Amino acid sequence: MHQRGSPATREPCSMPVKRAVSMDVAREGVKQAGGHIRKGALGFRYSARAAHHSPMKIPVESYRLPNGLLVTLSEDHTAPIVAVNLWYHVGSADEKPGRTGFAHLFEHMLFQGSAHVAANEHFELIQRAGGTLNGSTWLDRTNYFETVPSNELALVLWLEADRMGGLLPAMTQQKLDTQRDVVKNERRWTVDNQPYGSWWERLPALVFPPDHPFHHSLMGSMEDLSAASLADISAFFATYYTPDNAVLSIAGDFDATEARRLVEQYFGPIPPGGGRPAPARMDLPPTFGRSLRAVVEDDVVLPRVFMGARTPVLGTDGWYAANVLAAIMGMGEASRLQRRLVREEQLASDATAFTFDLAKGTDLLVADVTARQEIAAQALERSVEDELDRVHRDGVKQEEVERALALIETGFVTSMQAAGDRADKLSMFATYFGDPGLVNEQIDRYRAVTAGDVTTLARERLGPDNRATLVYVPRAASREPLALAGAASGAR
Repeated sequence: MHQRGSPATREPCSMPVKRAVSMDVAREGVKQAGGHIRKGALGFRYSARAAHHSPMKIPVESYRLPNGLLVTLSEDHTAPIVAVNLWYHVGSADEKPGRTGFAHLFEHMLFQGSAHVAANEHFELIQRAGGTLNGSTWLDRTNYFETVPSNELALVLWLEADRMGGLLPAMTQQKLDTQRDVVKNERRWTVDNQPYGSWWERLPALVFPPDHPFHHSLMGSMEDLSAASLADISAFFATYYTPDNAVLSIAGDFDATEARRLVEQYFGPIPPGGGRPAPARMDLPPTFGRSLRAVVEDDVVLPRVFMGARTPVLGTDGWYAANVLAAIMGMGEASRLQRRLVREEQLASDATAFTFDLAKGTDLLVADVTARQEIAAQALERSVEDELDRVHRDGVKQEEVERALALIETGFVTSMQAAGDRADKLSMFATYFGDPGLVNEQIDRYRAVTAGDVTTLARERLGPDNRATLVYVPRAASREPLALAGAASGAR
């Protein structure tokens, strides 16, 4: 997983943080690290009357270069800044057994110089120009993004094109060895030695079968990273980091004619790739067919429970219903998990829910709850199960749906005011669905969700036969054997 919108650092960051509702939608409505609601641009409660308000329309223009690069432009002269967002349709799902971690490794390698850019110079040039930048990796995509003053658009496009077309000539064994060590160290700090840091590896390992592309670790194993050769890395880059496997989005204060000229100048000469292997099959049944559970002893102070269910993939009607259900369950202080577990029963110090936003195979809806001091893991797990049982049995009320829609819509509109978030969303819809203009349909898609839709989704997908539970307990406090074998085997 990844941390979108991270502040620029000397090293790219791709680690996940706790999210509420959706990892992509309503990012401003629910802050990724905490799940606290901030009032946004709309400021009205969703209602039948509000549903008649005309949604905002983001200007979207898209075209494709002869080499296959899909380009999306969205002009907005509100502020003198411009955001560039480049998505490659490659992630950990595209890695082969024994050669995992390559997508995340390249998140680092692409900042280590290209044909005309020295190592780390990409960072230096953007920061010297007054901009911010970073990159992130996810299961099925990798992206790189910069936000700079408007007059620096040419610089950003040149830098991105130079590493797309000229990374391999500058790749050396020394750079590979250095960044491999950086990634290993990142893993130690953010996964192996971070409280609860392994959840985003253990949960996919629990819910996806061993032969599924989403099963293995996003960062890869230490053994696979050590075994990676320069030839392996070069072949992976040549296969996936090509213009015909990429989307370039530009949003903010720029002139479209000039932007087109710069894109053609810098990206036009880059040849398309030589073809990518057919993607692995990702089809899965709609439910696990049984309950799954794993207990992890960790160096933590408080128990923590992750409880997930398979849900429809991103972009489908069922996904919008699941996303609204996640908001009802864990978005803000009035959500079901917050109200019951945090405020009323005082079993939890924090409770949220989110969707993974996967566009292939199956998505996941996950409840994430951390215990208060002196609360046993069993009591916490039982209360989370009770709340899921309740919504599975009784469904949801219309007023809950209206509240969730108001929060989601507020967050979405607020996030679209930021050039960086807008460019990222355009890249997402272009990459997954080939249509960046879908960004203008999101509010209507959410408004079409009814209490009946959410109730149907809950009854079909939140039952005991579709529930995977990952329980963290303080080390040496567990009274039951660790269920790591279950995490390794995954679900069918």
